[in-house]
Amino acid sequence: MSEGLKRDYQIGEEIGRGRFGTVYRCFSPVSGEYFACKSIEKKLLSDSIDKECLEKEAKIMQIVSGNPNIVQILNVYEDDDYLHMVMELCDGNSAHGGGDLYERITKRIFSESEACVSVMNPLMEAIAHCQRHGVAHRDIKPDNILFDRRNRLKLADFGSADCFHEGFMRGIVGTPYYVAPEVISGRDYNEKIDVWSAGVILYIMLSGIPPFYGDSAAEIFEAVLRGNLRFPTRIFHSVSSSAKDLLRRMLCKDVSKRFTAEQVLKHPWITSGGETRSMTDLT
Repeated sequence: MSEGLKRDYQIGEEIGRGRFGTVYRCFSPVSGEYFACKSIEKKLLSDSIDKECLEKEAKIMQIVSGNPNIVQILNVYEDDDYLHMVMELCDGNSAHGGGDLYERITKRIFSESEACVSVMNPLMEAIAHCQRHGVAHRDIKPDNILFDRRNRLKLADFGSADCFHEGFMRGIVGTPYYVAPEVISGRDYNEKIDVWSAGVILYIMLSGIPPFYGDSAAEIFEAVLRGNLRFPTRIFHSVSSSAKDLLRRMLCKDVSKRFTAEQVLKHPWITSGGETRSMTDLT
């Protein structure tokens, strides 16, 4: 552990583990508060892309800081072997706050109002905030959407994020079910890939199944590339036409027609709090 980190924080138990590092609970004697410390072991970063992501993550989190729906970074410590990032802590009993969205969507289907108010509205606010600062998250998925003890949504894990203000982005990143078709095809892409991923999350919350699926990563990618968006009647019979309209605009293969994050926030389904009215009632 870095001497600076040990001086400022008391490191507690492990609360998470990823491909390159470990997350610990830590305590600040000065503030009397608990935080999360993400410690990344540098020797596990075997290629240049991994190293670049490590260098970018802390910088990007500082760029997008200040939004209440994004996990805040407090301090960064670095030594020869590790990079340590001290961040806001999101933990607790997932039934009453804490946990991540993955835990929640695997257990039940959401009502439209809950999906809108508790998840989509704050998630799109976080994505729009990132995009206003020239940042694309590039790995929007339920595992990276956390909730604090007061049940407030926090977008986390900017390890795959990139800046797009200098032009288009490249590189295959993301997670099979949630990745946009233009990423899989190897083309240059823009920040709207995050809108696609959020659309997949909304579809799953309202139906309990992903919009594009297969028995392997290759089959999932093929389904995503086809982009054949369907709303099976037996599953979507009680889902409003307004919600389906928003899904069509988020999960649109034609990037030029796909909604931006700001447009999603202005859609009637979002502004009405997910009230289940028909599209004719909204005009």
